[in-house]
Amino acid sequence: MTLIAPSVLAADFSRLGDEIADTVKAGADQLHLDIMDGHFVPNISYGPSVVKTVNSLTDLPLDVHLMLTNPEDFFEAFIKAGADAITFHIEVHPNPVSHLDKLHEMGVEAGLSLNPDKAVDLVLPYLEKCDRLLVMSVFPGFGGQKFIESTLTTIEKARTFIDRHGLKTVIAVDGGVDGTNATRVVVAGADILVMGSAFYRHDNRAGLVREVHALGRP
Repeated sequence: MTLIAPSVLAADFSRLGDEIADTVKAGADQLHLDIMDGHFVPNISYGPSVVKTVNSLTDLPLDVHLMLTNPEDFFEAFIKAGADAITFHIEVHPNPVSHLDKLHEMGVEAGLSLNPDKAVDLVLPYLEKCDRLLVMSVFPGFGGQKFIESTLTTIEKARTFIDRHGLKTVIAVDGGVDGTNATRVVVAGADILVMGSAFYRHDNRAGLVREVHALGRP
């Protein structure tokens, strides 16, 4: 079964409690929280206080995606706020082993993320230490962007490597994923679809969740 992780950044923050409750009711599997610093990406989002608020509103697992220049400086704060998994970028830590180990020592899942213009070979040597790989299918920083088709090849190569080596690493895909491309993304190898506006602007969120759950690789 393919999982869906709605991206909270696309929710209506003026009624965040209702949005989270509706997300849970729709059957979402986990929540994706984007943390942006205005430096690694050209935008600023929110910090540990919002993650703590979301954590108080749901028991769903929280995957915190740190789009930060120095993500390790914030591991502890976001874990205390309720993160169940923390993902950071290979672009800021080309040798990420010590940081992945640190996250495991702190009791959370550890993930690596890769931007769409980077070769998947950058992350392959470290996947055995990752609980998840987050493939960015848009350039991070802003929501509502169009899915970059070339990232399907990245997903396929990562899936082949994971399967060939018998790893338990799951692949999440984030950026422009919606009903028009979800099947292709899953066939390429994704386990988790991160959806922002495609989820929160959908007229039938529960129906969308059922559609994603029904997707599977051949």
